[in-house]
Amino acid sequence: MNQPDLGLKVTELRQQKGLTQEQLAEQCEVSTRTIQRIESGDVDPRAYTLQCLGKALEFDFGAESTANENIWLAILHLSSMLCMVIVPLLLWSWKKNQSYKIDQQGRQVLNFQITMTLSLVAGAFLLVVAPMALIFMEEATVAALEQSPVFVALMICLPAPLVLIGIFCTYQGVVNAMRALADKPVRYPLSIPFIR
Repeated sequence: MNQPDLGLKVTELRQQKGLTQEQLAEQCEVSTRTIQRIESGDVDPRAYTLQCLGKALEFDFGAESTANENIWLAILHLSSMLCMVIVPLLLWSWKKNQSYKIDQQGRQVLNFQITMTLSLVAGAFLLVVAPMALIFMEEATVAALEQSPVFVALMICLPAPLVLIGIFCTYQGVVNAMRALADKPVRYPLSIPFIR
């Protein structure tokens, strides 16, 4: 992991553990100024300091863990094409402690997937409820309703949002995977930030 991601991750982990910079410096046997400079991204820590930070913060900062970082990011983003929360959740849970980028972008993918899953559930609910509502409102039988042009139009139009959500998820997965491979920032519009 390189700066500034390394400094941001050290700051995040230190705050999660409830440590001050002084306490972390004491545990790592370095000066407080060294911790401040690492967190601000001014310096790259020496291998021994990085090892001490990893031990104190219970995080693997090793270079081998981030060697394939962009590949894992691409896989994470492409998994969003499946419109299922479980695949990105498993990938993120497995790799989040090995890379700051995977942790941050994994949260974005999960927020997007949770939002899209809720949209799919709402769309599926409408697909089931709308015909039932027509049956009860018109007090007609299913056979008579199937002849109605309103019913036929609804049956054609109601699945459209589900298909559009699937196309949107696929598009976002492919575009963001390409952006991750090119080391560009990823964007997931229309996602609600459930996981911060």
